[in-house]
Amino acid sequence: MLLTGEISDELFGYKYTDFAPSAAAFQEEAEKRIRELHVYDVLRADRCISVNSLEARVPFGDLKFVRYAMSIDPELKMNTHHMGKYLIRKAFAEDHILPDEILWRQKAAFSDAVGHSMVNDLKALAERTYTDKEFLEKAAKYDYCHPFTKESLLYRELFESFYPGQARMIPDFWMPNKTWPGCDVDDPSARVLSNYGASGL
Repeated sequence: MLLTGEISDELFGYKYTDFAPSAAAFQEEAEKRIRELHVYDVLRADRCISVNSLEARVPFGDLKFVRYAMSIDPELKMNTHHMGKYLIRKAFAEDHILPDEILWRQKAAFSDAVGHSMVNDLKALAERTYTDKEFLEKAAKYDYCHPFTKESLLYRELFESFYPGQARMIPDFWMPNKTWPGCDVDDPSARVLSNYGASGL
């Protein structure tokens, strides 16, 4: 049995929500991410863990806790302490449930948490898999959520091999809020954001 920290980002902020232009915008983004949980973020806990014969619980997904966290003044959840998810970290600090080096470490991108090389290796694999011409030809056949990089084409073709023609079940690419300054990026990973720094090192 595993306990996972999933849904804490949706409730208390991602790296990209540091760029939220206001508390109201932060709250609106949190509500959007909570509404979309079933198509993006909790699938790791639901599918990836179960397929490996493990059982996971997602304590931050407890409905009473979600309602409580969403009722907190979003101004208090914004990153004004140079430490993302400060409120949730502070809640665990007094009882020393987690060692300080874990509790107060900077947030890493999900992909970096499993090792910096993984994403680089996948990008390199995509570059080796498709020539520029092949990328344009293969990407063009998708009229919905059109792959925009060789890496995204690699993932799309993998998806289509298991779920042919079912891409419309996913509303869009998971990306930071491109309408916010600092978030108009072409990669969903926090590592491309200007505020990422040494977070994942």
